[in-house]
Amino acid sequence: MDDGPATSPLTVVILTADGTPPPTNEDALHRLADVTVTDAAGLAAALPGAEVLFIWDFFSGALADAWHAADSLRWIHVAAAGVDAILFDGLRESDVVVTNARGVFDRPIAEFVLASVLAHDKLLHENKALQAEHTWRHREPRRTSGTRALVVGTGGIGRASARLLRAVGMEVRGAGRVARADDPDFGEIVASSELAAHVGDVDHLVLAAPLTPQTREVVDADVLAALPTHAHLVNIGRGALVDEPALVASLREGGIAAASLDVFAVEPLPADHPFWTMTNVHVSAHMCGDVIGWRDTLSDQFEDNLRRYLAGEDLPDPVDKSSGYVPSR
Repeated sequence: MDDGPATSPLTVVILTADGTPPPTNEDALHRLADVTVTDAAGLAAALPGAEVLFIWDFFSGALADAWHAADSLRWIHVAAAGVDAILFDGLRESDVVVTNARGVFDRPIAEFVLASVLAHDKLLHENKALQAEHTWRHREPRRTSGTRALVVGTGGIGRASARLLRAVGMEVRGAGRVARADDPDFGEIVASSELAAHVGDVDHLVLAAPLTPQTREVVDADVLAALPTHAHLVNIGRGALVDEPALVASLREGGIAAASLDVFAVEPLPADHPFWTMTNVHVSAHMCGDVIGWRDTLSDQFEDNLRRYLAGEDLPDPVDKSSGYVPSR
């Protein structure tokens, strides 16, 4: 397709950061609109007159400080599934539409969840440690089929995870804002506000919820105490979904067996954090959805949405700013 010159005075600001590769289709974006690329320090100077903001540096909270300069803003697209880093009262109360990377990370993260479950059940982490010690030790791995998972978060990532876990024979339920029955992916969805009452038979507790005031530390000391001692926690949502000191204590004292963690309350994970040296904690660097080509996919998604916007079409799957996530279809 020949993009041709932009036929609209539309101004797009791309917020990025030093060391972050640019969108892979930046040239195409320049042909579609008047594009300004800036970092956090230059955001306030770039925003006047801009109608669209593409937050490529998706962990940046710079918009709140530059909000006074957003005199023409109508649409913000965040290159991430979670939007907690950018939301603040002024944006919530405005008419600005917010979209996110809905759908981009669903299947890759679900695959990571399944891999974490299988690595735990099949003792793969222990195998590697024993290999490093040149130790031959026969052990009995666990059958994954028939085990029980509870997935906290019933959006796209949680649903994709539930489908894959069911595909290997696991029994899966969901936990969300509102309890309901007969869900096509989860069967039963329990209220996440009552999580401690529903985890007593859970083998794998998977956290895939957005970070909101209601989900912050949804896994607290009470929930951890209610889990079976053999339970395995997988967190691919946000670090603050878990009370980390309570999790450290539970793992050290045998309250639960293990945790596979891709997200943390502070990132990068501080060098002196106890998670690094705990043999029953498996750390990855907030990478579970960043499969090869992920930046291409994110770039293409924004370009597709920009073309819709220029054509006067509705933007797909806007974020409900009051709740902090895209409502389930």
